[in-house]
Amino acid sequence: MKTPWEYRYAQRTQRMESSAIRELLKYTEKPDIISFAGGLPAPDVFPVEEFKSACNRVLEQQGAMALQYSTTEGYLPLREMIARHSKRYGIKITPENVLITSGSQQALDILGKILIDPGDRILVESPTYLAAIQAWNSYGAEFITVPMDDDGMNTDHLEEALRAGPKFIYVLPNFQNPTGVTLSLERRHRLIELADQYGVPIVEDDPYGQLRYEGEHLPSIVVLDSQFRDDGHPCYRGNVIYLSTFSKTLAPGLRLGWVVAPPEVISKLVQAKQGADLHTATFNQVVAYEVSRGGFLDRHIRLIREVYGARRDVMLAAMDRHFPSEVNWTYPQGGLFLWGTLPSYMDARDLLMSCLEKKVAFVPGEPFHPTGGGKNTLRINFSNANPEEIEEGILRLSLAIEDKLARQVV
Repeated sequence: MKTPWEYRYAQRTQRMESSAIRELLKYTEKPDIISFAGGLPAPDVFPVEEFKSACNRVLEQQGAMALQYSTTEGYLPLREMIARHSKRYGIKITPENVLITSGSQQALDILGKILIDPGDRILVESPTYLAAIQAWNSYGAEFITVPMDDDGMNTDHLEEALRAGPKFIYVLPNFQNPTGVTLSLERRHRLIELADQYGVPIVEDDPYGQLRYEGEHLPSIVVLDSQFRDDGHPCYRGNVIYLSTFSKTLAPGLRLGWVVAPPEVISKLVQAKQGADLHTATFNQVVAYEVSRGGFLDRHIRLIREVYGARRDVMLAAMDRHFPSEVNWTYPQGGLFLWGTLPSYMDARDLLMSCLEKKVAFVPGEPFHPTGGGKNTLRINFSNANPEEIEEGILRLSLAIEDKLARQVV
């Protein structure tokens, strides 16, 4: 029986779905479950003492300002710091190019608000970030997909997809969520060239770019686009909107992300954000700035790389020892995730039910494919569990896979 409320919801709610990951986390909160499901940073590397000191300094020295309303664009010293740090990686921007958001998820949402009309096509990798699909579904987006391999989006298939007339291209070039793979330098250049040729802008989502554990740093899409245009202007005016976050380098509870874009795009995003929350929490921004300045953020990121890199190594070694030969997986050079592929006849959702009985969890890969497929894939997180839990959890997962293989009649 329908309730009266069901006749009141806006039509767009018919396209809204609960996050498969958020729903799964409800089952993994039990303390006896080893969870590789969420993209959760390790709480043991959160800089609690530094935050405690920063909060005290902010309240003692800037309390009235930090507890007051602020500008929609964000706390100017924080935007200036982001601009300085960006220049070290080759992104020539000013604070005019920067908008502080309530997490990078809000950035995805307000980008949908200003760019997507119902029926617009968005070109994405397949698989791609689940929360971006979720954010843009509500605006009526349709998705065009380009397959991936170990070098990221396969640009050999890109031109055909561009002929379908997408509104923009969405890409996670560094240690992609969910696969963990990185877009090669050659393909980055090709992506920029084709996007320019077809007049299609690029949204570059880069939450993990600083979390590299091996290999050489690759310039971001926005840097390469700036070099491609080379107009000499100090304020970036190119074809890329760049997103990043403090969630993976400081703490996700801050809900602080940022957008780098041409000034005219920032102005339109500001208007959209004003209708959502007026501005990102002033106190959070000021505290994040206080914690980050003086070189602490760089030192802390080095610690995160050390901890997560070691956990990645433990997981990969355990998979080498325990996983059956019928399973394949990626070898991420950074980030938080790796991607497993089961035999084509297996369903990762069924496997998850067996794994929950063995007190271990992962995320089935199917929801990351916006146009379907991927039933035999799974995303595994290595940042949140400690090395002992990783060893035990991979053993449990391998036993569940072996049980399924033994019972399967092909």
